[in-house]
Amino acid sequence: MSKDGVGVSIVKPDALHKVTGQSLFAADISRPGMLIAKVLRSTVPHAIIESIDTSAAAKLSGVVKILTADDIPGPNGTGIVLKDEPVLCKDKIRRVGDALALVAAETEDIANEALRLIKVQVKELPAVFDVNEAMQAEAPQIHDKNILLIRKIRKGDIEAGFAAADVIVENRYTTQRMEHAYIEPEAGIAEYDGSLLTMWVATQNTHFDRREVARTLDIGINRVRIIQAVTGAGFGGKLDISVQCYLGLLAYYTRRPVKMVYTREESISTSVKRHPYIIDYKSGATKDGKLTAVKTMIIGDTGAYASYGPAVLIRAAVHATGPYEVPNVYADAYAVYTNNPTAGAMRGFGVPQMAFAHESQMDLLAEQLGMSPYAIRLINCLKEGSVTATGQVLNHSVGIRPTLEQAVGRAQGEAMK
Repeated sequence: MSKDGVGVSIVKPDALHKVTGQSLFAADISRPGMLIAKVLRSTVPHAIIESIDTSAAAKLSGVVKILTADDIPGPNGTGIVLKDEPVLCKDKIRRVGDALALVAAETEDIANEALRLIKVQVKELPAVFDVNEAMQAEAPQIHDKNILLIRKIRKGDIEAGFAAADVIVENRYTTQRMEHAYIEPEAGIAEYDGSLLTMWVATQNTHFDRREVARTLDIGINRVRIIQAVTGAGFGGKLDISVQCYLGLLAYYTRRPVKMVYTREESISTSVKRHPYIIDYKSGATKDGKLTAVKTMIIGDTGAYASYGPAVLIRAAVHATGPYEVPNVYADAYAVYTNNPTAGAMRGFGVPQMAFAHESQMDLLAEQLGMSPYAIRLINCLKEGSVTATGQVLNHSVGIRPTLEQAVGRAQGEAMK
């Protein structure tokens, strides 16, 4: 048996409860006397809020509480990197799905009817959905600036690197916005006894949730307890705040247990996505296949709010050259606000988009040089002692070469069967 467990079948501790249906997901949890909560959301992508009239909804029998931005005790903003997303919009709407008001009612039907009775007056603004347009000085401004982040990486002499190349390949790559599509929508239940707020929620980030809820309610962090319910997948999409602050506010005001479960449409329209990229990529190599230079510009659409966008685009720049040693590197990465759905964390965290580009470049270089894709990768792959694009010296094990060799050996063996 391997000391580290590799190659050994290990029973997952939660497997039996899941396959027998005993696991309680957030939507499965109930409390006596609990209320059902719903969110009124924007149907326009960009607008100034002129008024929100909740008077008719408040008179509906079975409605217990309606909240707007004016009812938030603490700062009205959340976010892992920047606090740029309102818990409830007060002045401005920046995307379809922005939260405008909360309703807690005795039943789901009453809560939905109350949403229909709330009257919202807005002045629509021009919206921007294209990152290239958003980067222009005359573009509609989503925040105080549309370019959230610029990350530059420089190594060596890029012009000398291309001058030394016998072959140059230059292309533009685009990747799509992607939904996590986890089976379980965002859900949670909260209760507040006047001293301690306890919440069971589908989340990947309990400590962040705790801080944001305490901040929104303007109470001590010691008065908030977040319990991660069995979570029906996340892939990065449940790192951000979803139902947590809404539940905290409603439980705080009503002193009753409050439950919220997103509809599938609500989940898709409001959850963060994988960043769509525009990648301009230029690679140079000598006739024997050795990379001499890489120059790339990456533009990531981070949508209406920052979420993890700055970190994602920094990763894109850092990994722009892939697992290959390149002596001369010039990489610029931009995270850009638009009125599109917010983009944030997703498995790979900004790197899968770059892999599509740098691996395509390697294949095209190999084709022009008359080499096999395998050979050009062996020539250039990182190894112990290599220096990355950011100047990091790899002093420990680097696994790409043995991985390539084993993969090719296995593939050749299968082909001969």
